[in-house]
Amino acid sequence: MRTVDAHAPTISIRERYHNVVADRWPVTVMPQPEELLSSWLHRLAYANGVPPKAFVRVLGLNPGMWSAALDLKLPADIANLLYTKTGVAPDQLAVMTLSRDLPGQLLLPLRCNGHRDGSAWLQFCSRCLAEDAQPYFRRRWRLATRVSCTQHGCRLRDRCPSCNGRITVFDQAGLVPQHYCVACGYDLRRAPVPYISPATRALDRCIDNICSLEAIGRSPLGAALIRRLLNMPSAAGGYYKTMMLSSLSTAARTYCAERLTSPSEWPVDYATDDEKDRKEHRLRRLIPPTNDHSAWTELLANALGRRRGRPMVSERNESGIELLDLLGAYARTSPGPGRRLVQELIGT
Repeated sequence: MRTVDAHAPTISIRERYHNVVADRWPVTVMPQPEELLSSWLHRLAYANGVPPKAFVRVLGLNPGMWSAALDLKLPADIANLLYTKTGVAPDQLAVMTLSRDLPGQLLLPLRCNGHRDGSAWLQFCSRCLAEDAQPYFRRRWRLATRVSCTQHGCRLRDRCPSCNGRITVFDQAGLVPQHYCVACGYDLRRAPVPYISPATRALDRCIDNICSLEAIGRSPLGAALIRRLLNMPSAAGGYYKTMMLSSLSTAARTYCAERLTSPSEWPVDYATDDEKDRKEHRLRRLIPPTNDHSAWTELLANALGRRRGRPMVSERNESGIELLDLLGAYARTSPGPGRRLVQELIGT
């Protein structure tokens, strides 16, 4: 006689999954502050028990970097489908895309393979992921000019420290959260935090505060600043001087920023005390309020140009301001973590 296990699950034929959830998907996840659309889509797929690589078929899209492509442009039919199935309104979805207030030229390109020093499409802060209740990726981590975390002040990563693989959640075939490496399963929350100098963090914060599409759009010199930013490797010199900023890895872009902000890379200042006082007085006269984005756009573009003797983008500021002086002044007018240390290192 066959013994029946009282604890064994009961199996019965029920309705098809498609018929049960035809109107709304079982689980809806709410967008987090500054979350990237692809990050939300990956969390949505996982919450509903579908790996991201299979979720692409639910949306009727082609495989590949499908979610990353939606960050750049969300078609109306996909937005309407997501609204119908989740209740998240199209305007909420649009806020998570990259098409509104970030300069398109400064976005990291969509690529997930190539040379070790080549750019990857997405960066992350392991501390942010570790502190998130549901780890997610931020929109500004897609910017080539962004190399540090504004919250923790640490350097970002764009690769798994275990296998050096890029962030390819869109290709995840297993049902695991998005903060695990697709290639080797490493938990990105455990990634060691690389060092970044206070001066480089100051440059990063200065660029980040100035470079929004709205601010650059208001300034007639916005396009010039974008060109100067993309040519930062040339201004920095060294290994990557022939490359564009957006074509480099996070480590390579940090290298360029470190060279630009390192006092050892600039001529020694033999000025007398009187000359230094006059310089300080001039800086106080030329440095605009922090909310004057147009003036800061001009100052930053000129300062980046002075590093390699490029012509001024305008004649209003005849002699310009050196980049290190500009960062020191910015640190004074824009309080933030490490401000005092930045001023000490820069000498302001």
